[in-house]
Amino acid sequence: MQPSRTIGFAAFVTLFVTVSLFLAVRSTVVFSASPTSAQTPEDPRQAQAEQLYQQGIKQYQQGQLEAAIESWQKALPIYQQLQNRQRTRAVVGTLGATYLMLGDSQKAIEFSEQFLTLAKEMGDRSSIGQALGNLGMAYKGIGEYVKAIEFHQEALAIMRELKNRQGEGRVLGNLGSAFEGLGDYEKAIASYQESLTISREINDRLGEGTALGKLGAMYANLGEYDKALESYKESLSVVQAIGDALGEGYTLRNLGIAQQVQGDLTQAIESFTKALSIAQDIGDRKLEAETLGSLGLAYEDKRDFSQAIEHQQQSLAITQAIGDRRLEGVALNNLGHALFNSGNLKEAENKLRDAVKVLESLRPGLTDANNVSIFDTQVLTYNLLQQILIAQDKFEAALEISEQGRARAFVELLAKRLSPEAALESAKSKPPTIEQIQEIAKTQQATLVEYSIVPDEAFKVQGKLRGEPSELLIWVVQPTGKVTFRRVDLKFLRQSQKQAADNALTALDELVNTSRILQGPRLRRGEAARKQLHQLLIEPIAEFLPTHPEARVIFIPQESLFLLPFAALQNASGQYLIEKHTILTAPAIQVLDLTHQQRQRLETQYKEPLQGKEVLVVGNPTMPTLKFGETVEQLTPLPGSEEEANAIASLLNTKPLIGNQATKVNIVQQLPKMRVVHLATHGLLDDIKELGVPGAIALAPSENDDGFLTAGEILNLKLNAELVVLSGCHTGQGKITGDGVLGLSRSLITSGVPSAIVSLWAVPDTATALLMTEFYRQLALNTDKAQALRSAMLTTMKQYPQPINWAAFTLIGEASGSG
Repeated sequence: MQPSRTIGFAAFVTLFVTVSLFLAVRSTVVFSASPTSAQTPEDPRQAQAEQLYQQGIKQYQQGQLEAAIESWQKALPIYQQLQNRQRTRAVVGTLGATYLMLGDSQKAIEFSEQFLTLAKEMGDRSSIGQALGNLGMAYKGIGEYVKAIEFHQEALAIMRELKNRQGEGRVLGNLGSAFEGLGDYEKAIASYQESLTISREINDRLGEGTALGKLGAMYANLGEYDKALESYKESLSVVQAIGDALGEGYTLRNLGIAQQVQGDLTQAIESFTKALSIAQDIGDRKLEAETLGSLGLAYEDKRDFSQAIEHQQQSLAITQAIGDRRLEGVALNNLGHALFNSGNLKEAENKLRDAVKVLESLRPGLTDANNVSIFDTQVLTYNLLQQILIAQDKFEAALEISEQGRARAFVELLAKRLSPEAALESAKSKPPTIEQIQEIAKTQQATLVEYSIVPDEAFKVQGKLRGEPSELLIWVVQPTGKVTFRRVDLKFLRQSQKQAADNALTALDELVNTSRILQGPRLRRGEAARKQLHQLLIEPIAEFLPTHPEARVIFIPQESLFLLPFAALQNASGQYLIEKHTILTAPAIQVLDLTHQQRQRLETQYKEPLQGKEVLVVGNPTMPTLKFGETVEQLTPLPGSEEEANAIASLLNTKPLIGNQATKVNIVQQLPKMRVVHLATHGLLDDIKELGVPGAIALAPSENDDGFLTAGEILNLKLNAELVVLSGCHTGQGKITGDGVLGLSRSLITSGVPSAIVSLWAVPDTATALLMTEFYRQLALNTDKAQALRSAMLTTMKQYPQPINWAAFTLIGEASGSG
């Protein structure tokens, strides 16, 4: 098995200058402007300070950065004693910028904050913008990306206010780097492209070379290596022409990475070696650390493990010395990878555990969206640690890491919502130990099945760190607490599946997509895929699954497996999995523990039997309009959902909201008071209001309201419903991330709902009405929601045999409860 690793394409650290004291040297950071005194200072202390200050400038110009800092550090207290605010401002700004060049982000923050305070006191907008830009870069250096983005956005506003086009272009480049650090590649690319446009408009060759290099890195991240090489070579031509040594070093390193990915190790090592020489010549420790890491990976590809380990150790030492936590995590990951391949499993495990600690230190304080984005850039470290543990037969420890490497942002957000008064502690929600996992299985009275997909090699494809699946890891935790483990080889899939036109898809993705072909001329292909997936996912663990069909099986998928209709998987004889088992899903085992806590909270709150006034049923609302390309159209009415709502409302002794009564405004007001919510209407996949979470439910519009209840809006509600059913199309889909699926189901669970039923595709109106009505009939007889859903599927299957009619819906969260 070839383990995964992080090769990491470099983002250029492009820093900018608006007024520089050091015109002979490449302007990499924002140095403060200061007036030159024309008269001879009368105070001897002033003369002494000026001498030290000018000495520091000369030392800087000669590349003696540490000596320059020492001179300025001696000048600073003298200027402060003399209350010379202009020179004090100049010195602290210059010190902050120089520490930034040396990679000492903490010192850079210390002096840049002083620079910002003095600039604000003096009302100098240009200096304020410079200070904000430097603070943005410094905070990115310690992995605090949200703060970095905030500072860069403030700096950008000032540059635009001052009509400083060069400064605007440079800030945009740095803002893109911060977005890239968070894994928000779309915003990163947009910032880089805008920076390139401005640089070309004003003939800023330095900015142009830098932006080209950054865009090259993004092309590499997207797997477009030919375009990446073209951008790198164009960038290299520019930076060499203007004598930009730092830019040349970064471009060479990135060029080497692209060459390595394409298999040209000789050229890659040559490019890395040149980049390393430049980094050491100019004293750029960050570039030196990154390039040493790249060389280590190249030597590992050559199977020269002693050289690989030595280079990664050197890289790690530098990242720790300069305090760059993100780079330290990468260095630890890659050192662990080299140790793993060399056969030193114990030391590899130690390094990967250290890497996980470092990565987790970068996440506290992030917003949920940013937590999800950054976690997407970290998942391979958890995956590699799983492989190292499995190589040592530590299967239970590997399950703990599998849990630790999934749905962390979801878990932390859900834990905070459950206990707002303990927000600080819940933000540090620890992943479950094996003993806690076993206890969750017992509490759920269910068999838990967790899947982990192992990529063969880690490349960034369409903005995600992914590789072609080589293996599937499967853990089964029985209600008794017994844990078993199986592994399934997936390498054959690429040969058996046709190459996808979209290179973001892996062979496993293609197989899952094919399994979702549920009607039409390709129906047999869909059936064949569902049988093959049953063979891969179910048969290896069949002996550990319960024999009683009403015993619960909870699947914990990963990546594209979230889109899989587990109920419709078929064995060799054509029998569907739902005929043998009662099925639920969850994004992580720990989420099951938290939804169980939600159910317990509601059981304390609701002690009386369910009343009709506590039930909200919506069907076929007057449909809102949505823009499709250049046209605006009203969504199609759903008469079947109206019949469904009337039948269900009758069963639950309430009156449904139909047509114009089913306004979003009315429904949002009622939602927090309801114990059971059933919404039979259209579901949409898109993030139509750009709130950062895809998915929306179509409700009736009203004055000043468009009628769409989005996943982002649901996320901000506090619901008390024991059960929410979204009887519409695609309500269980969304954006698949390392944290699970971002969409309506995640928003519902987070807002306080322990049990949600959602759909995986566009469901047919008539069959869905039958299935949902039968579900509530069964629920009245048996409060186990999973068993009720299974019975409804089996009943619907008799009248509508094809899986498109009955297999779309999945229960997420709790099966038990009075709902």
